[in-house]
Amino acid sequence: MRKLFALIAVCGMLSFGTSFETRAQAPAPAPTTTVQPKAKSSTVDPVEQAAAQSEAGQSLHSQIKQKFIEGGPGFMASILACLILGLALSIERIIYLNMATSDTKKLLLNVEDALNSGGIEAAKNVCRETRGPVASIFYQGLDRHSEGLDVVEKSIVSYGGIQAGLLEKGLSWIALFIALGPMLGFMGTVIGMISAFDAIEVAGDISPTLVARGIKIALITTVFGLVVAMILQVFYNYFLAKIESIISSMEDASISLMDLLVKFNLKK
Repeated sequence: MRKLFALIAVCGMLSFGTSFETRAQAPAPAPTTTVQPKAKSSTVDPVEQAAAQSEAGQSLHSQIKQKFIEGGPGFMASILACLILGLALSIERIIYLNMATSDTKKLLLNVEDALNSGGIEAAKNVCRETRGPVASIFYQGLDRHSEGLDVVEKSIVSYGGIQAGLLEKGLSWIALFIALGPMLGFMGTVIGMISAFDAIEVAGDISPTLVARGIKIALITTVFGLVVAMILQVFYNYFLAKIESIISSMEDASISLMDLLVKFNLKK
């Protein structure tokens, strides 16, 4: 499954990057000039008015693409890679954690009925047919029932730690992309500011238009980096809450299993 999501992430990066590159390399339409009578002078700059009308007519997707191009291909592509890889890992974790969630109360009832009717082997068959980490922990404990309850308890604790590690797998990479997105954005901002001051030095004059353009382009990378971090942070906190809930269910169910085994030994 990880290979599948990695392939999806790579394909998404390639298609998204190709779209932006095509947009950036597309020739601009030739401007149409019309001769206006000079009878009346207008106080509105026609260039700014045309730019405002063009921006207002663009869709949200087109505006995002335009800002992406203005931010520079290097840092913006790196921020986009963090978003795509982080979302791919998040989708994989969502599927895994949802599959790991099971009804522990129903499983305990089924295991108790199997112990009373068919013994340990019947209870092990119930665990084999049930998905999720709780059923796997139950199976490991039941499989060592003949070695004593102390061994069963140690087996449950050890295998529970393994299952907890599997639940948290991949979260460190998501945390890396959460931190890396804003860092790349801030670095792009600093480099953009340096480029703006270099342009001012070459021009030999502080032009408001030149300064505003350089600062705007520099801050675009910061905005995109923060957006990436906020999106991935929501998924990260959801995973932490989901894992905490599953681990809590695992611990409660393990205690209940030990009680069932104690009762089962007393009945023999």
